[in-house]
Amino acid sequence: MSYLALARKYRPRRFEDVVGQDHVVKALAHALAGDKLHPAILLTGTRGVGKTTLARIVAKCLNCEIGVSANPCGRCSACVEVDQGRFVDLLEIDAASNTSVDDVRQLIDNAQYAPARGRYKVYLIDEVHMLSKSAFNALLKTLEEPPPHVKFILATTDPQKLPVTVLSRCLQFNLKRLPVAVIREQLGKVLDAENVPFEPGAVAEIARAADGSMRDGLSLLDQAIAFSGGQPLAHSGVEEMLGTSGRDRLYELLRALSAGNAEALREGLQALDAQAPDYAALLSDLATALQRIAVLQMLPGARSEDDDEALLALVPQFTPEHVQLLYQIAVNGRRDLPWAPAPRIGFEMSVLRMLAFQPIDGEAGVPTPSLGRGSAQAAATGADAAGSAAHSAAADLPWEARVAALPLDGFARQLARHCAFIGQEGNLVRLRLDVKLRHLLVEERRAALEAALSQQAGRALRVEIEQATDETLPTPAQLAQQREIERQRAAETTMQADPVVRAFQEQFGARIRPGSVRVLDS
Repeated sequence: MSYLALARKYRPRRFEDVVGQDHVVKALAHALAGDKLHPAILLTGTRGVGKTTLARIVAKCLNCEIGVSANPCGRCSACVEVDQGRFVDLLEIDAASNTSVDDVRQLIDNAQYAPARGRYKVYLIDEVHMLSKSAFNALLKTLEEPPPHVKFILATTDPQKLPVTVLSRCLQFNLKRLPVAVIREQLGKVLDAENVPFEPGAVAEIARAADGSMRDGLSLLDQAIAFSGGQPLAHSGVEEMLGTSGRDRLYELLRALSAGNAEALREGLQALDAQAPDYAALLSDLATALQRIAVLQMLPGARSEDDDEALLALVPQFTPEHVQLLYQIAVNGRRDLPWAPAPRIGFEMSVLRMLAFQPIDGEAGVPTPSLGRGSAQAAATGADAAGSAAHSAAADLPWEARVAALPLDGFARQLARHCAFIGQEGNLVRLRLDVKLRHLLVEERRAALEAALSQQAGRALRVEIEQATDETLPTPAQLAQQREIERQRAAETTMQADPVVRAFQEQFGARIRPGSVRVLDS
């Protein structure tokens, strides 16, 4: 007897055997329990998550000899023939090979005839999005009003390509990508059933490589069993088979990057080269590890049993900004890898970029020493000098300093900051307020300003405030605003001229987000 692949041998034959898709199983089971299944259902999801499997179980539920229910007997001729793929009233059609309108018309013509053996004639159209536009149009009427003995089950990995007219006629179920833990648990059960000893790490590695697909996981398990040659399934052997044997080395590289240790980084790269790994896969694994670190930093509650202890130890070793930078370099390195002279060179250059570009002194989002605290202070100092030169009138600056020192708050302080100083004659202080801000001029605020100025001067003063549209005399608020504008311009100019920032723009297509540059206070 020929060998039966694990993906076929352990294909679920009942709803209870389907894992990770409870939301779909529950809805279908309830509909079948009352023989109220919609005449056209659409199953969507990535490859290997159970679309065809569910369709076959539904076909058994509809045609089991004991009656329509969510629990087919599995022993009658109808159930056995569905499991064996030879039930005459279950017609599986590959839309990728039968895309034309003529194929669909033949299907429609056959649908009018009663089932040959079963209760319902079930049409399973796989990868339905591959049908031509004219084929979809021909199918619409039958989908909307099928014969009472016909059920359509459409399956696709790309529902976005389906016409809205088709979607509106179907009851849609979205199958999820399976979590690593679910795949790992199922693979362990299969290995136990096959009497194959295994290391837990080996099964976890296969589950990660399955990328959400149970079928892919079982196919990789088949390959791993053959690779082991009758020996227990070992973690190291699975890593060698998958080309992921450098994952532990990746954690060593990340530890070296977190410490800025160039020597440890060199040793890690040499150790990786000795293993001759798949460098494209390693860059992807590196980006995945960095993404997981970022998640655990921002969302500590997201920790799961699938997180390696070595990865968890790295979480506090990086700042969130550093992780974001490293992730971007890893993703760009993966994109540019085909253009590198060799995969190893492309990988090493990506890692060396990670070492070269690091935040300094915990400054958020600031790579390398190009614009650390000292540079930002220098930019701010230059802006201060420019601001002072632009408004050097002595009367404006003693007045601004006096307002800053007044013990005022709220609207009384706003009134003082928006008044321009005209002059002082004896005990009379004359101020001017822009007529557009006349709502600030309330007698109690003027009196509060007068009392504060008197307290500051150590003698009784009188304050007169006139309203005008003359803007030649700047107010303290205007002076402060102008200085901030000039400080911001100076900081942006410094950032734009920084050589490392320019290198990021040229090498990675980076850009400075408008409004993201902030001047640091000295």
